[in-house]
Amino acid sequence: MSEKYKFNDSQGIYFVTATVVHWIDLFTRKECKHIILQSLQYCQEQKGLVIHGWCLMESHLHLVISTSGEPLSAIMRDFKKHTSRQLVKTLLEVNESRREWLLRAFTKAGENLQRIKHYKVWQDGNHPVLLDSNYLQEQKLNYLHQNPVESEIVEEPENYLYSSARDYAGKAGLLKVVLLS
Repeated sequence: MSEKYKFNDSQGIYFVTATVVHWIDLFTRKECKHIILQSLQYCQEQKGLVIHGWCLMESHLHLVISTSGEPLSAIMRDFKKHTSRQLVKTLLEVNESRREWLLRAFTKAGENLQRIKHYKVWQDGNHPVLLDSNYLQEQKLNYLHQNPVESEIVEEPENYLYSSARDYAGKAGLLKVVLLS
């Protein structure tokens, strides 16, 4: 694996993306969104995850993060493993019209991988990009905050509930965010 896309700087701020396999729009239900929020909050409180920016879209999660505790690679690994289990469990419990199709897709995605026992929800990797300048930090924050605008979900980034754009606009957000200056 290339050294380019690894968490090499333990003190660095990184832009990462976690994507559902096949870009499936899994986060259309509030129950699935809440699993992501609760898991991120847990990582903040128990693992030292510092969130500087975030945006949860239908098929992926963008984060601008650093750590004051565990290594980012370990946090992201544990986050994806835990949320995979919780998301599948939720799909089995809620009234989801696409349940069978989703579970089939997640089963098929993991069927040829020895490390996957049942379902593969997330694509491999996080594609971490070190944000070692104010320019890069601003660029990535703008990119992730503009996602819901580009997708025509909202007209203004701060109107999207599942994003740190609210925090940067002076509104209360759903997660604790350490603003970048």
